[in-house]
Amino acid sequence: MRRLAKPLAVVLAVVLAAGVGFVAWIVVATLRVTVDTVGEVEFDTPLAIPPLAGSRLVDGERVFDLDLDEGVSDFGRGRTPTWGVNGDYLGPTIRVTRGERVRMRVRNDLPETTTLHWHGMHLPAEADGGPHQVVEPGAVWEPGWTVDQPAATLWYHPHLHGATAAHVYRGLAGLLLVDDPVPATGLPATYGVDDVPVILQDKKLQDDGTLDEDPGSFQSAGLTGDTIVVNGTVGPYLDVTTELVRLRLLNASSTRPYAVALSSGDSFTMVASDGGLLTAPVELDRIQLSPGERAEIVVRLEPGEIATLRSGPSDTGDRMAGGADRLDLLQLRAGDRLTPSVPLPARLADPELPDPGAATRTRTFELSGYAINDRPMDLGRIDDVVTLGDTEIWEITNADGGSHSFHVHDVQFRVVDVDGTPPPPELAGRKDTVWVRPDETVRIALSFTDHASARWPYMYHCHTLRHEDNGMMGQFVVVRPGEEPASDVGAPGGHAHH
Repeated sequence: MRRLAKPLAVVLAVVLAAGVGFVAWIVVATLRVTVDTVGEVEFDTPLAIPPLAGSRLVDGERVFDLDLDEGVSDFGRGRTPTWGVNGDYLGPTIRVTRGERVRMRVRNDLPETTTLHWHGMHLPAEADGGPHQVVEPGAVWEPGWTVDQPAATLWYHPHLHGATAAHVYRGLAGLLLVDDPVPATGLPATYGVDDVPVILQDKKLQDDGTLDEDPGSFQSAGLTGDTIVVNGTVGPYLDVTTELVRLRLLNASSTRPYAVALSSGDSFTMVASDGGLLTAPVELDRIQLSPGERAEIVVRLEPGEIATLRSGPSDTGDRMAGGADRLDLLQLRAGDRLTPSVPLPARLADPELPDPGAATRTRTFELSGYAINDRPMDLGRIDDVVTLGDTEIWEITNADGGSHSFHVHDVQFRVVDVDGTPPPPELAGRKDTVWVRPDETVRIALSFTDHASARWPYMYHCHTLRHEDNGMMGQFVVVRPGEEPASDVGAPGGHAHH
């Protein structure tokens, strides 16, 4: 399933024989294997649909029981040891409604310490599930909060500093859907039928079926695999029974970007980004997703049509992150007779976006190596102090040419411009993660509302998970006017300073 872009072994042998050690490093870095699975995937397995998580009502709170444990999965090479939430691999789709009080009862039955972070959720910092809210083996963690944000496709995954990439790669991830009390009309909305999760990941497998977790000495971006799994399924197909099908795309890979398109070249309609619905539908012929980003797209099929969801090279072509690869992802098989779908509305929502004109401060963040602003992550240091109620502009610059996506906890931000140019329509909605390409500067506007704590910090970081694990992350606290960060910020035993 893999094709070598160049005869890698021969070239390396020549270079090493010449004794040019440093050049050998450069050659290995630039001659990474290019993966091309177009036309080679058999699509012989029905797409697994993650079950909806059950819940119980306790004292006015909706309680979800989430058990993290070891399991076994089949990725085409026998029995693969994996981790999962309430199962062998991945986790159930959690659905919550704006305005309700929820509580997550997270039990860690794994042999390692981990965390569970609610990516994209607006919530108190002590419930965020970042590196300060660790869950030891055998322990239970029970964060609770009131859901207060528009309908959106969010997700959950571990966030243990230094081990996030490994824990997500092994399978700890799932969708977290927020619903409005009165749902938007005109959108496909039957879960698993015409409203379908599409969790994109890649795996690198050993001959015995075990996961290869070694990114290699020369893979600065992290591990990229040649086996694509969608909702944990290898070679997946989806039987489509309606004229329109809504696909909730999530890039849950640790490193790899996806440039998702239809094999036919036909367009599809984007209706939502990370934080919820766009103002109006946007017609696209591809959507690029860096690690952590989401997009909701609606595809129209004709009776009997077969379409393949495919990922082509990204516009950066970042070989070290897999950006030059061509991948078949998911086959859509329309039935001979399709249930009619109502037309998509011309207007979807009025997104709640920060006003850049209200910004009181601009901060700058330079991403380079494994650091932000030349400072690697330090759990004992607060990097930024934000005042509750303020709107700020953050300027993020990719200064090293690597593959970087920038994620901010707690808030949904607005992309103001990219290198001084207004964002394209697909970036005009609510975002919590944005791709920052080599030598590019992205400005975002953020408003900090509702939640403040002098003790508990939020994170901002690159969502290329090896970069995050190795130090490309910082932390900030949101304090009330006139308040200073506490001297014992974070978990017991952890001390922070600003």
